[in-house]
Amino acid sequence: MALGDIKFLQFKSKEQMEKERVEYEDWAFPYGEKQKAALISRLKELKPKESDSILLISFLTCKELYGKVMKKTKTEGEADAETEKATIKTLIDEANKYKQLLRKNDLSMHIAMTIADAAVDENCEYPTADELRKHMQEIDELLVKKRR
Repeated sequence: MALGDIKFLQFKSKEQMEKERVEYEDWAFPYGEKQKAALISRLKELKPKESDSILLISFLTCKELYGKVMKKTKTEGEADAETEKATIKTLIDEANKYKQLLRKNDLSMHIAMTIADAAVDENCEYPTADELRKHMQEIDELLVKKRR
């Protein structure tokens, strides 16, 4: 289910709902529970008082927006620094439409985790919390420039 695809009074069979759930989980965590646990663990290091469900909802919203931005820009392969900055700026613009799910104070964290998640492989080794904080500071600088 994509953002904005919530429809009331939908009637789906249990089989259809299960199929959609499995497809979504495969998209969200292609490396399964190991990836999900590693992701939550890293997010909890960055935001220890936040609940797992809030962290995941915000992260998955950002991940979905990132996918849309990447489709629009059709960025392939290794991106240079300028391409990555442009992608992040576009992602910030898109994320601002979802303020109820992506709080301003947490936006840089979710963007940094989404970019890290896009590069993760079957080992599910995310950057350290300190490495993510450094990337978050760079993203925060872009956020400040966007507000000017």
